Amino acid sequence: MPVAKLDDRAILHVAGEAAHGFLDGLITSDVDDAQPGKPIFAALLTPQGKILFDFFVHVAPESEGGFFLDCRREMLGELARRLKFYRLRAKVTLDERADDLAVLAGWGEAPIPEAVTAGGPDPRLAALGWRAVVKAGDAPTGDATPDDYTAHRMTLGMPEGGADYAFGETFPHEAMMDHNGGVDFVKGCYVGQEVVSRMQHRGTARTRIVPVVVVSGGLPEPGTEITAGGKVIGACVSALQGRAMAKLRLDRVTDALEAGAALEAGEARLALIQPDWLGITLPGVEAGLDSDR
Repeated sequence: MPVAKLDDRAILHVAGEAAHGFLDGLITSDVDDAQPGKPIFAALLTPQGKILFDFFVHVAPESEGGFFLDCRREMLGELARRLKFYRLRAKVTLDERADDLAVLAGWGEAPIPEAVTAGGPDPRLAALGWRAVVKAGDAPTGDATPDDYTAHRMTLGMPEGGADYAFGETFPHEAMMDHNGGVDFVKGCYVGQEVVSRMQHRGTARTRIVPVVVVSGGLPEPGTEITAGGKVIGACVSALQGRAMAKLRLDRVTDALEAGAALEAGEARLALIQPDWLGITLPGVEAGLDSDR
């Protein structure tokens, strides 16, 4: 029953009487869907539709009001500055809570601790477990490490910003946000919506971040180019505990496999793995991943 304290995550508290409408007009998911005990997953995009930040939105307790944004720790200050840029005269407060609040993740049969400030099932995928915001002084050490959680996430084939894709360079479709609940395609306007909607309706997302397995050779280092038939078709973006994620042009993978070429990264040969939560079929998949939506 593993529980990990995610030291690479931090909380931005967005509060004030205009907090709901302020966030809803900016982010990719519908803030109405965030309820006590039910966080949502979302992103803030550039006007060109690329992911600047991704985060979980928790409803803060009534005593504090507003929302807790669970984001990557190194992006906390930048996220706060970006939201201040959009705030203008809206009655919204933005407080960085890296010192007094902490983020936990649990999976398997691990129960959510009773003394949580906010928390609930991971909105991307049930098999990922739960996430919780707790007071830093109440955060248990946990019986798992952040690396254990990352390996669990990678086993399920779920990409994460800052680890598997670069902020400011990646479209939501490339990060599988069209399949993991990170984009609401029927909500009102938000920053970058036109580009995301166009990609959705035209089906132009060719590049995807997907899990891969090493068929032979050693695990490639992050940044290693992936080639097929001598042509570069992508790169390994992360590797940990025998698992790897890759950013690939899927149309080029299909062409390469149909031509009988192998996917290679350095001395390794790779194959794609099909997560069973994913709504598209990956080319030449080696095996399914066991998860429940």
